Amino acid sequence: MFDIGWSELVVIGIVALIVIGPKELPGVLRAVGHWVGKVRRMASDFQGQFQEAMREAEVADLKRQFDEAASAASNAASGLDNPLETARKEIETTFEQGTREEGATAAPESGTANPPPPESVPVELVPAEPASPAPQSEPKRAGDTV
Repeated sequence: MFDIGWSELVVIGIVALIVIGPKELPGVLRAVGHWVGKVRRMASDFQGQFQEAMREAEVADLKRQFDEAASAASNAASGLDNPLETARKEIETTFEQGTREEGATAAPESGTANPPPPESVPVELVPAEPASPAPQSEPKRAGDTV
């Protein structure tokens, strides 16, 4: 982590022995060990909290994606995004509007609710069966036998 080799540790140990003294050195090393342990625990807690926050963010992102997929599926199932269903609804509303407009413009002026009768068209009478000439039989002669 700090790239301190064995030779540097020996130099630091000799300087600490000279400055602190042989009587106080074990207590100082013990205190330094406690401080190093506290720093490591704090770093470990920070790292754990950071990883937990990353997991929560990932879970929140996955939940958001799942919710979007679920809403898209429910919209497709209910016909909200179905183009055929949308077109059907548009046609129905247009038809209903057209029917309402026709009802408003087709009202007769006389005040009656019945529409006027259609114009009468002359109909040609055609016989049910076409007339065909009756088969003519030949006149009988005196020598013919039946």
